[in-house]
Amino acid sequence: MGEFSNSIKIDHNKIMYFMESVKNMNYQIPTFQREVVWDKISVKKLWDSIYKFYPIGSILVWKTDMKLQKHKSVGGHLISDDVERKEYQYILDGQQRTTSLLTSLFGGKIENKPNFDPKLYVDLTVINESETDDETYRERFLFWDEIDVGDGKSTQNVKRKKKYDEGLIVELKSIAEDFDSLLDRIVEEKGYKSDESKQLRAFKYVLDNYELSFIELTGIAVSEVCQIFERINQAGKPLDIFDIVVAKTFVPKTETDKGFYLRELIDEFREKNDSNFMNISDLDYLQILAVLIRIDNPNSGVQNITNGYLNEIKTEHIKAVWDDAQIAILNTFKFLENYLHLQPYLIPYRYLYMTITAYFFRNKKPDYDFLIKYFWYYSFHSYDLLSNTTHLHRHIDNMQIQREKGIYPFETFVFDKQKLRASKYSATGRFCSAILALYTNKEPRDWQDKVMKVQVSNYFATTDKPQLHHVFPTNSKFVLDHPNDNQNSLMNIAFITQSTNLKISNRDPNDYLKDFVDEKFSGIMAEHFLPKEFINLCGIDSLPNNALSVFIEKRIELIEADLRENLKGIEFQTIDTKTE
Repeated sequence: MGEFSNSIKIDHNKIMYFMESVKNMNYQIPTFQREVVWDKISVKKLWDSIYKFYPIGSILVWKTDMKLQKHKSVGGHLISDDVERKEYQYILDGQQRTTSLLTSLFGGKIENKPNFDPKLYVDLTVINESETDDETYRERFLFWDEIDVGDGKSTQNVKRKKKYDEGLIVELKSIAEDFDSLLDRIVEEKGYKSDESKQLRAFKYVLDNYELSFIELTGIAVSEVCQIFERINQAGKPLDIFDIVVAKTFVPKTETDKGFYLRELIDEFREKNDSNFMNISDLDYLQILAVLIRIDNPNSGVQNITNGYLNEIKTEHIKAVWDDAQIAILNTFKFLENYLHLQPYLIPYRYLYMTITAYFFRNKKPDYDFLIKYFWYYSFHSYDLLSNTTHLHRHIDNMQIQREKGIYPFETFVFDKQKLRASKYSATGRFCSAILALYTNKEPRDWQDKVMKVQVSNYFATTDKPQLHHVFPTNSKFVLDHPNDNQNSLMNIAFITQSTNLKISNRDPNDYLKDFVDEKFSGIMAEHFLPKEFINLCGIDSLPNNALSVFIEKRIELIEADLRENLKGIEFQTIDTKTE
């Protein structure tokens, strides 16, 4: 069983015992478990499974001394208090089932259904039609709105209301709490061996004997709890460390304290500011805060951005940095959008959000020329220099050196031509994002409408597999006749509008260029990293056999020249691992 043999335990509890335990506040439901959707059919199916002694899945419970923000009530039932406990029992998976069971037994209030009574009733006259019956649950289990005739207009409920008045439709809770009286009445009217009497006894047996399965986690770190939750949770939704930190740092509002709710802070920050970067993940925001907390308070215990350290974040830590953090985050987003003209899907490293925000944090005189140099250096360096937390903290420490002394310890920049030749589109590839970011940074204008800037965001708006246009179309006659290992390279990609792409179709460059080349075309070539030789292909009878290879090599030279300009002052080394 390994190290968790005593920490993960399987247990069972009778259903009514569990319900009373919830009502007695022995279980807590953290506020990050908040997406309860009440559905009448789902509740009926749940009870039908219990009625047939089918398993309904385990309840995942985390036993810990950690105090989290938790729901005060579920379905109108108070299930939490402010009493300090040595151990809390948090329901991590099973809130939906717990809420459904609690309210269908004891009634309550359902969100967005102000006049709905969730108590469940049982029609004792409904008998299974066969061993494989799967539909009678719709008639066996009823809600009051399916029984009540109201002002007499609900004529379809008349028969059911009559059965209710005769004691043949009974409240589910009353079977558990008033079984003897119900049975006496039915026996008197129908006899002990009647179907209705059998059904009543069957339900009593279910309520007395059906056991729920529990997976209990005790003495397990937050990071492990998150992993276990993700693998067990039936909906497949991960339990993010962000949720736990939100719950841990929550402070309720009082008459003297305005309270604290991290999720609300971040949601409000997103809403009041206009940027596509606002929608970076909750984890990104949390890790940014962790970085800033470490800068603000080196003794906070938040020494890294991994789950174990994120779990050390306290309310006072966030409060100490939040105002300045908002300014720094906004400056980071503005830099990426306004200086580099980028969007979130083209950021090579997500850690850049953290390093750049750390640079802006309480920095009254940021050096934007340095930041531009920093961004392209790490985006295009042949070696991966920002992919782990060791890299991250080295960057942040070096950022502080730059702020204090105006220097950054850039080492030799290594530029590998082969990496550009071999680059292919990848939704998560660092080098792919760097190349596309460089193309986007030039704010290229369309080949056809040479005044209009191409809306690059349209390529990525609805899919992670955008229809990128090939300068030498992969289904053109030339490429089909001259297959090239690099025909799908990003060196053969250009950002143009969809209408221009359709006009080009699968034609060779010497054919389609005739539609676009004019006195303005040469003016936009640099924006697309198009070599000057490319325009010479316009109108020639046939393309040279090496036309695509020559185009790619010339384009790599232009990209190299652009990077040299951006990284002026840094030692620049060009290599070619293909030839070496």
